[in-house]
Amino acid sequence: MSDSFNLPDRKNLRLAGYDYSATGLYFITICTQNRDCLFGRIDNDQMILNDAGQMVEKWFHELENKYPDKKIHEFVVMPNHFHGIVENVDGTLNIQSDAHVGAPLRGRPIDHTTAKNKSSQYGPKNQIFGATIGRSIDWFKTMSTNDYIWGVKNNGWQRFDGKLWQRNFHDHIIRTEQEYELISEYILNNPARWEEDRFR
Repeated sequence: MSDSFNLPDRKNLRLAGYDYSATGLYFITICTQNRDCLFGRIDNDQMILNDAGQMVEKWFHELENKYPDKKIHEFVVMPNHFHGIVENVDGTLNIQSDAHVGAPLRGRPIDHTTAKNKSSQYGPKNQIFGATIGRSIDWFKTMSTNDYIWGVKNNGWQRFDGKLWQRNFHDHIIRTEQEYELISEYILNNPARWEEDRFR
């Protein structure tokens, strides 16, 4: 993967002044607290999810139900971190416009009616539209943490130290089709690169 996607170690991980509710694609990385390996193991270059890892995967899928204008793309649950691409979909914007960074990529049309009409266990009053990426990821972290605590109490899952996830997360605004393809490949090949993974 290109060095331009290296994730810097810095306190403020958001791009100053950027509207994270804007239509576009975002590459997200979240690490467990202390980078503890809680979600499974790498075996023969494949990620083998344990029950906790499957739970994390479930809650990432649930983003589309809680936030119907979010669409998930490629993602991978690793032993101690998570990579995924989240798309903000906004049917009120002109998706052909190149007026802002992070605009939907050409060749990837968005079906806005699908997002608007999704049936969900949350119901219209509990679904949220127009949320920032940060707010939706905070929800994901909260729900997966609560579920993990239940697993510790009831299924003997490995305990964690204070918090399941690190306080913040890394993001990268995907600006071009080429970036999308490179990041997608990086995500899909992440288990095979575990030995050299900077998040180990």
